Amino acid sequence: MGHQRTLLYLYTFISLLTLSSFTAADDAAAMSKLLAALSPAPSGWSATTACCNWKNVNCDSTGRVTSIKLVSQGLSGTLPSDLNTLTQLTSLSLQSNSLSGPIPPLANLSSLQQLYLDNNNFTSIPNGFFQGLTSLQILTLTQNIDLAPWSIPTELTQATSLVTFYASNANIIGSLPDIFDSLPSLQDLRLSYNNLTGPLPKSFGGSGIKNLWLELPAKRLVGFFDLQLRDNQFTGLIPASLMSILSLKNVSLDNNELQGPYPKFPSGTKVTLDGINSFCLTTPGLACDPQVTTLLEIAAALEYPIKLSSSWSGSIPDALTNMTSLQLLDVSNNNLTGLIPNFASTLKLVKSGNPLLGINTPSGGSGGSSPSGSDGTTNNGNPLLGRVIQAMEVEGILLLARMSQWLIGVQLERGRVFGLSWRHSRFGSVKNGKEVVMNIGGSNVVISIEVLRQVTNNFSEDNILGRGGFGVVYKGELRDGTKIAVKRMKSVAVSSEGMKQFQAEIAVLTKVRHRHLVALFGYCINDNERLLVFEYMPQGTLTQHLFHWGENGCSPLTWKERITIALDVARGVEYLHSLAQQSFIHRDLKPSNILLGHDMRAKVADFGLVKNLPDGKYSVDTQLAGTIWLFCAGICR
Repeated sequence: MGHQRTLLYLYTFISLLTLSSFTAADDAAAMSKLLAALSPAPSGWSATTACCNWKNVNCDSTGRVTSIKLVSQGLSGTLPSDLNTLTQLTSLSLQSNSLSGPIPPLANLSSLQQLYLDNNNFTSIPNGFFQGLTSLQILTLTQNIDLAPWSIPTELTQATSLVTFYASNANIIGSLPDIFDSLPSLQDLRLSYNNLTGPLPKSFGGSGIKNLWLELPAKRLVGFFDLQLRDNQFTGLIPASLMSILSLKNVSLDNNELQGPYPKFPSGTKVTLDGINSFCLTTPGLACDPQVTTLLEIAAALEYPIKLSSSWSGSIPDALTNMTSLQLLDVSNNNLTGLIPNFASTLKLVKSGNPLLGINTPSGGSGGSSPSGSDGTTNNGNPLLGRVIQAMEVEGILLLARMSQWLIGVQLERGRVFGLSWRHSRFGSVKNGKEVVMNIGGSNVVISIEVLRQVTNNFSEDNILGRGGFGVVYKGELRDGTKIAVKRMKSVAVSSEGMKQFQAEIAVLTKVRHRHLVALFGYCINDNERLLVFEYMPQGTLTQHLFHWGENGCSPLTWKERITIALDVARGVEYLHSLAQQSFIHRDLKPSNILLGHDMRAKVADFGLVKNLPDGKYSVDTQLAGTIWLFCAGICR
């Protein structure tokens, strides 16, 4: 044993000695190889200047490279194998390019904290890839569909600082290793659309993971017959895609915190849902009341916090007395307790079906005096969202407070549970020019108008990418180097049909994600301003390359490019129609709504006229919408 320990110490010493021997000259040599390997050369990079002076490259005081950011620059080529000589590197951002070949070994880069490799064409991951990455916090490998099949190795546990690991659509195979309780910092794990097999690891239960994505199209779940997810803390709605798997024979979802409609599985499936789940109805397949659905949409925007779903008991919070525009508060048929706050005389309080409300019980919540006690009615109401305000208050969520300028009614009675009505729609204008801070969809964010003005040079004419009936699209660049396209709607469009299109684009693009659909980064609502922020597509629209290539200084599309574009569009549309969790019909597919990247690969854009395809239907009659266009005539001419 002593001999083995000595060898281990010696190995560690040699490794440290080797790593510490690298110098600024070694970094310069590695960066020169990286420059030679990339095509075209990144903007601001030149072999005649020191690498520390290159654009988007940072160095420390000793000349060691610490950061490389090459995001969305249309780069191709194969990365050199000696990038791991950059031993002081803390951040490497290569996402959204067309890099190919093997990912170089990065083992023992103990300072590396952020590694972005998503949306490329890498072909393999080396053995020992996670070896010694002890400082790694963020790793993204999503949308590398050309990767050779690989499995997540147990050496991932060496990345003890890992917080975010995204590897969806990255050709991962085999079963998940049972290691996730050994990753104390891991919170976000996305492994959707891979070829995973076997059981879910037990270590999920002992991990700190808050967001777990393991989505898989139902078509690929052939033979999947047993699903045991009982005794967890799953929240939110049971997805329709899960209930459509005909091969399922046993499903156990007992003792979770699930919400929404009571699920309806195929008749041959044995389902148990006992315990603390809080479905809005007891009849399978029936939709919740529209007002319940409204609240669930709000909960979805907050990622169904566990506090919200588990705190269905409590009192009416005193904070509601500060909402001076509130005229109606209906909390009928719940299980509320405690004293009633001192509301203004102008507020109508409906509280039937809460026999303990107004009684100062030991478990009662808010203080204040009560004008009356129980009205004696039974307490058999739906316990769902009449208690959500208290849960929101505990969480510190300011959603209702932000709505207080226009909120005029809150209803929490049986059958309706939670209804919000306000003078403007949830995408309406906000008083004093402030934004609606409401995250619609898990990954998209509100972006301030000040930021968008800054990155577009105050919406300069020089930054205009295109114009349309909705308004103008501007080019911008965020501080991290990410290029964006900002769609700024005309004020007249906001007051008419354009408002529906604004809502539709957000509603669709927060539910779908595909390499051939343009990505929505965020949105902005400011007074009468409505803006959408998309990924930047540097080659513009297909229209420019089909009909105006001469004016734009482009070469005519080759037959190979035309076929590739047609296939890309077909893949994006196929995903919308049949592979996404919810199916959609675009209804406005035309060359001006097909955008091209650096590598001339296509993405479908503009979802303002999209129509939802109901579950179980493969076609639907729609009204004529968009532009009449014979697509093949445009792409194949």
